[in-house]
Order: sequence, then structure tokens, then C-alpha cells
Amino acid sequence: MQGRSLMANAGLTGNSLILLVSAFLSLFGNATFVANVLKTYPPSGGNAWALLSLIIVFGGVTVILLGAACFKRSTKPVLIIVLLLSSLAACFMDSYGVIISDDMLRNVTHSDTAEALELFNVKLLLYLLVLGILPALVVCKVPLLWNGWRSEVISRLKLLGVTIVLVAGTVLLFGSFYASFFREHKELRQHANPGYYLYSTIKYAAEVFKTGAHAAMTTVGADAMIPASDVSRELVIMVVGETARADRFSLNGYARETNPQLKQKNVISFTNFWACGTSTAVSVPCMFLRGGDSKNSSAIMTDENLLDVLQRSGVNVLWLDNNSDSKGVASRVEYHDFRSSKVNPVCDTECRDEGMLAGLQTYIDAHPKGDILIVLHQMGNHGPGYFRRYPPEFEKFRPVCKSSDLSLCSREEIGNAYDNAILYTDHFLAKAIAVLEKNDSKFETALFYVSDHGESLGENGLYLHGLPKAIAPDTQLNVPAVMWFGANFHAVTPSLLRMKSKMRFTHNNVFHTILGFFEVESAAYRPGMDILSGVKLPQKK
Repeated sequence: MQGRSLMANAGLTGNSLILLVSAFLSLFGNATFVANVLKTYPPSGGNAWALLSLIIVFGGVTVILLGAACFKRSTKPVLIIVLLLSSLAACFMDSYGVIISDDMLRNVTHSDTAEALELFNVKLLLYLLVLGILPALVVCKVPLLWNGWRSEVISRLKLLGVTIVLVAGTVLLFGSFYASFFREHKELRQHANPGYYLYSTIKYAAEVFKTGAHAAMTTVGADAMIPASDVSRELVIMVVGETARADRFSLNGYARETNPQLKQKNVISFTNFWACGTSTAVSVPCMFLRGGDSKNSSAIMTDENLLDVLQRSGVNVLWLDNNSDSKGVASRVEYHDFRSSKVNPVCDTECRDEGMLAGLQTYIDAHPKGDILIVLHQMGNHGPGYFRRYPPEFEKFRPVCKSSDLSLCSREEIGNAYDNAILYTDHFLAKAIAVLEKNDSKFETALFYVSDHGESLGENGLYLHGLPKAIAPDTQLNVPAVMWFGANFHAVTPSLLRMKSKMRFTHNNVFHTILGFFEVESAAYRPGMDILSGVKLPQKK
């Protein structure tokens, strides 16, 4: 009996376990948070005590979050899950400078297995082992003491109460410091692990629940029609790029020749074009929604989009995808996935974007009536494995980073691989234009390319993309956009359009510009948002 009593006393109470896990996460899972705070508030500036108080404030917040979620049987499972997720969050923040926001979580849920596996490397496994699995095993093995419901509830309320008072008192004691910290440097707390990703998870879950409650789609452009006077047929290819930066296009002044083929095609490049988000899951829906920049990306599940409006007006719409998927945009139009060699005829180590062009002429010939819009969703420059995004013959810039763990490569090697992928996109776009040129005598032909978002390539220690838009650098938001027109396309005046090419445009302009391409008449169309407004003559009758 005495032995059993000693065994029981050797365990930990739920409160003690929560305090230990919170301390562990605060001390070992927040390297990026600490580095960013010290960069903003150097200890030499008289901030030493205020900086130490952050341990109380953010450690206390973790205690409050875990204390509210853990009780009796839920304690160990919740703590184990938090430890595992926090180890992954720490790795991505430390390695790439990313922030685990609700937008990032949305992007994760829309990623496929291949994209996820590309992010796994030795460094990630070490973080998972040391910061996740090993402490999770300790939590799993330690006996958890239980002193009855009444005692445990009172004990937990005391813990939460004392912690709240301690956090509030600390913030008041260093009031001027925290006023600056929370108001002027909001981005700092977004690196707090696990506090910020737990907040983002709750925010994202609430959004998904709210979206799921909507049963009916909101009709957009119910009056959409192409006037009878428009007797010519339009054939438009829209290319949705992936992770391309405007400043890596030689068309926009980049010193390296990354657009040798487009340069020969008389294209118009828009140098001041901006994404409405820093991830595919946000930006792709945004550019197809009317007023997408003012909506949450989940609106793609409740609001009709550009493709619905075009299809209603009589346009034949086709979406071909060599990326993860359309993020809900193409749910109601013809859709084909080209990530398999069974469908894509151009595959080596992975299926290439140009494989989407193989059957286009067959599709065009099979639709003898009506206008045609073909959307091609690229794999493009999807990172971090940029070296995988192009065939070997496009490896012009060397040496190249041959790893998905960017910490193993120099910035030069990363940049070379990235630029080679841009070079392949140039080739792909030129081949798409060739398809249009072949059909120029039968259609008014045009191509519109725009990337979904940009990418950080080591500037200020940041890699990849996905930072909240409010604090994201221009490299993640300033995207390339290119137009090409056949000889008969609505009598576009290239000289006038080139004059507009340096004006600021965003993904919000895409909806209205594509409607303008097809001369769709609808109350949903705003001429002032059409990039071609004022640079084309009225359709001949």
C-alpha cells in the first residue's frame, strides 16, 4: 500500500504539467520571436526589464490558453498535439520567417500531399524530434494526479486567475513599452509560439464554420450577356502563374535575360501589378471574385465568380490545372487535372506546365460556336524546390540549389534555381501564344498572364511567402502581369496600353478586364476597373 502511495505521489497535477509545457515552449520554441523582439528593442536601450517581462506576458498567455483547453482526460492529448504543432511552427518560422496566420492555415489545407512532402527535410525532422516528439513522450509517460472535480476546478480557476492578474499587472507596470509593442509593432506578436497559431486556428475554424452555414450561392451578373452585335469570336488564354516576382522578369528591367522568348512576341508587361494576398488559397479566389480584395477567400464557396458570369453569357470555359487545384474557382466549369502522366504528355521528374497545351487545338476545334476562355493554372515557381520546376535544358543560371531545405544553399544558388523556373515560364507563355497565333484568322485572340503572389528569396532573412498582407514585403505582393493580343483583337491600341502599363493595377482588375475582353454586358462590370478601358475601339457592327 505504501508503495502504491509513493507511486501516486510521484506524478504531476494538471496545473504543474501545463506550467512545465508552457515554460518549455516559451524557452525553446520562440527563437524567431526573441530575435525579432531584440532587433526592434535592443537591450542596450534601457529595455532590459521590459524585455524580461515578455516572458511573463507571453508565457502567461500560453498558460491561459492551455489551462482553458486542458482538463482531466483532455490534458495529455491537448498538450501532446500542441507540442508537435509548435515544433513544426518553430521550424517554419526559424527557417523561412513565415507567420502561421489564418491565411497560412488556409493555404495548408488546400495543399496536396506532393506540396507538403516537398517541405519535409532533415532539419524539420530534427525540430519535430527535439521540440515535439521527445517532450510529447515525457508528457505521455508522466503520471497525472487527480484530486477530484471540486478540488481540480478550484485549483484551475486559481491558476488562471493568478496568471491573468500577473499578465495584466506586468503590462500595466511597463505600460509605455507595451503600448509601443502592441500598437506600433503588431507583427512581433505574430511570431509568438504557440499563442499566435492557436489564435489563427480558432479564427480560421470560425470562418469555415460560418461559411459552411451558407446553403445558397449568391448570384453575380445575372444579367450577363454578349450583345448580338458582337459577331466575332474571342479566344482568350488566361494563365494563372505561381509564385512569380515582377522584379525577376527581364521585361520589367531585371538584369538577367529571363524573358528571351516573350521579348520577341510584342507583349505588354505591367510593372506595377499587385496581388491581393500572399498565398495561392487567398489570391486565386480573389482575382476571380468581383471585389475579391474586400472579401474573405472563402467567399468563393458562396459567391459566383468570373467563370460563372462568362459561362452564363455563353462563353465556353475550360480550366486546366498543373497545380494543386483551382481553390474552388472552377467548381462549376469543365476542369482537368494535369499532374499525372496519364493526362499530361510532358512529364519527366514531374509533369510540366507545357503539357497543358497539348490538347488545346482539339478543344478549340470541338467548339465551333461561341467565345472560348481557357484558364491554365501553372506549377510555375512553386517553392521551395525551385530546381524541380523546370526541365534540365532550362538550367541556364548556375550553381543551383538542389535541395528543398533552403538553409543548405546560398542565396545565389536559390536565386539561380528560381530564375531558371522563370525562364521556363517564359517558354511556356511563348508556346501558349503560338497556339493563339495559329487561330488568329478565326478568332480575336489574346493572352493574359498574372501570377497569384510573389516570393521572398532571403531578403531580410525571409523565404517563401504567406506573410500577412499588412506586413508582407513587396517581393511577395508585386507580381508580373503580361498581355498579348492578336492582330484583330478589338482594335486594341498598343501604344495607349503601353502608356497604362506603369499604372497601379491589382487582382481586383482581373474580373472586369476579362469581362471586357469578351465584351460582356452586365451590371457587375465596371469599365473603370477594366485595364483595357480607353485603349480599344468599339466593336464593329
